[in-house]
Amino acid sequence: MDLHIALVGNPNSGKTTLFNDLTGSTQYVGNWPGVTVEKKTGKMKYEGKQIQVTDLPGIYSFSTYSLEEVIAREFVEEGAIDVVVNIVDASNLQRNLFLSLQLIEMKKPVVIALNMMDVLESRGVTLDIAALSEALHVPVVPIVASKGKGIDELMRAVEATVGKEVVLPDVYHSDVESIISEIERKLPIEPCSRTHAIRFLEDGVVATVGHAMDPLALASLNQWVDEKVSKRLMDRDMIISDEKYSFITSITDKITSNTKPSEVKTTSDKIDSVLTHKYLAIPIFLLIMFGVFSMAFGPVGAFVKEYFEIFIEEVVISGIAGFLVSVGVSEWLYSLVVDGILAGVGSVLSFLPEISILFLMLSILEDSGYMARAAFIMDRLLRRFGLSGRSFIPMIMGFGCTVPALMAARTLESERDRRLTMMITPFMSCGARFPVYAVFAAAFFTDSQPLVVFSIYLMGILVAVISGIILKRFVTKGRVSSFIMELPEYRLPTIKNLWLHTWDRIKGFIIKAGTIILVAMVVIWFLQSYDFAFAMVEDSADSIFGRLGQAIAPIFVPLGFGEWRAAMSLIVGLIAKEAVVGTLGVLYGVGETAVESPELLTGPLKEVFTPLSAYAFMAFTLLYMPCIAAFATMKREMNSWKWTLIAVGYQTGVAWFVAFAIYQGGIWLQLG
Repeated sequence: MDLHIALVGNPNSGKTTLFNDLTGSTQYVGNWPGVTVEKKTGKMKYEGKQIQVTDLPGIYSFSTYSLEEVIAREFVEEGAIDVVVNIVDASNLQRNLFLSLQLIEMKKPVVIALNMMDVLESRGVTLDIAALSEALHVPVVPIVASKGKGIDELMRAVEATVGKEVVLPDVYHSDVESIISEIERKLPIEPCSRTHAIRFLEDGVVATVGHAMDPLALASLNQWVDEKVSKRLMDRDMIISDEKYSFITSITDKITSNTKPSEVKTTSDKIDSVLTHKYLAIPIFLLIMFGVFSMAFGPVGAFVKEYFEIFIEEVVISGIAGFLVSVGVSEWLYSLVVDGILAGVGSVLSFLPEISILFLMLSILEDSGYMARAAFIMDRLLRRFGLSGRSFIPMIMGFGCTVPALMAARTLESERDRRLTMMITPFMSCGARFPVYAVFAAAFFTDSQPLVVFSIYLMGILVAVISGIILKRFVTKGRVSSFIMELPEYRLPTIKNLWLHTWDRIKGFIIKAGTIILVAMVVIWFLQSYDFAFAMVEDSADSIFGRLGQAIAPIFVPLGFGEWRAAMSLIVGLIAKEAVVGTLGVLYGVGETAVESPELLTGPLKEVFTPLSAYAFMAFTLLYMPCIAAFATMKREMNSWKWTLIAVGYQTGVAWFVAFAIYQGGIWLQLG
């Protein structure tokens, strides 16, 4: 690469939007080596140069020591970065510039991308950008990342900044500056950076690994600093922040002018007066989520699914089956491909249109700024049940995938909140469970599919809330941490961002179907085709899978689905929840019938399930232990086998109890 730039900014500053603008489809997501903090990297070309772009975690400051802040700080300080692009929300300038000053003090070349200028203009606010650049001694470029404005100017500024010497702004008064300089001289760090000295002034600790300081010398230096700062009549950890904010305020006062009265409400304020209303907020949230499921299962979803199923059945499956017959493959190979691979993977992929619509609608809610409001809305409710609204963010992410949702819990401040959030987040229905609801809703609740699927998602939220009440009293006792969250301005999602966010989720779904599920279907076909003597069987009930299923099926008899195929599909679902449908497709042998009939699994399922037992099966699928990838993530995040096993045991126990209550309660009502 000719150039390496890093994007750094506060949460909701538009950092991800800028990253998408710069890298487009060349981006990929992974974890930092040895830690679970997510990193995004991408490539771009600019005027013939190959540029690598790294999107660092959104942070407010380098002063604290959360995992994201440590990773971001170390990457900026020690990484081979040519330029740091600091994305600043122009509508929240004072708060954002605190991080900007910390970046400049690291003496890395910095370019400030002043984002959301359109929001500022709508408020009648103008900025003297040249004066801001002069005060900070770094280039400042106005942009509107959501509309792609100012990107060329930003990249020109980045190129011009490469290799330039960093000039520090005059932030501190002379007495504080002299203290910082003296600490720099005395700290046993080579080279001792200005940021090391400032951190020592704030907390009196040499935080850099490998530079232990003699205890007596450390105590002597701390005593000297205490004596110097005592004249300020404030704690030493507040001095740097006080100086920085005084400097920021003096700048913003000079460069800001407002042509509109400050009491005029913004568009976001007007929308929030309804969407975050004390009494209407939660009903509106539920109505919006019902609308999402109506889109996926209503006329739009049904229309797209119909033609996609025709393509899967009549083009893909029929084509491959016909080809295999024409080349005269053996009976067992035909059965493996058609009844095993195509039946399993095809059963999962047939619901791709509906899950794509669901992912698209969730991306619209996220990009518009509404999901941040959802966390704010739920804070009042969750606080009564032992959690803060901050926990709702991982829970909302759980609608996409449980793995990143569990990883997001690390942003919570207390171990108690992290543990409790990870225990209940898997109750949020991930996208992998969606095909299960889709096939059962289509088979048993034809006229009310959106309502039935919405009720399953709502059940997950209710079970999570009730679990919070139980667990906070008996398992994770402690005080609920405070919740402070910035609500971004409402904005229209861009087509590009919606495509990238939706495609990223769809791609993960397709990759699972093409890898994990494909392998699982091959194994399942073998196990349901052969017995323990490795002889091929005609009746799958006599197979290895059949015998194992019959052994565990009694556990599910009280739940209404004590049939061995249903039982084994749930066991395979521990590999990946999408595999539940694929397993049913293989075990009920819909590979060949799918070629001739669009019903797929509907017919075989109706022979085993009733609407009541089908709903109980959907509930159990929603609530029981998540997939093995989520289990491994939970173990890594909790760093405790004990708590991980307690969590998955609790989740599976709750699943059995809820499914039991649904089925037995339904029978009791029918008899009554």
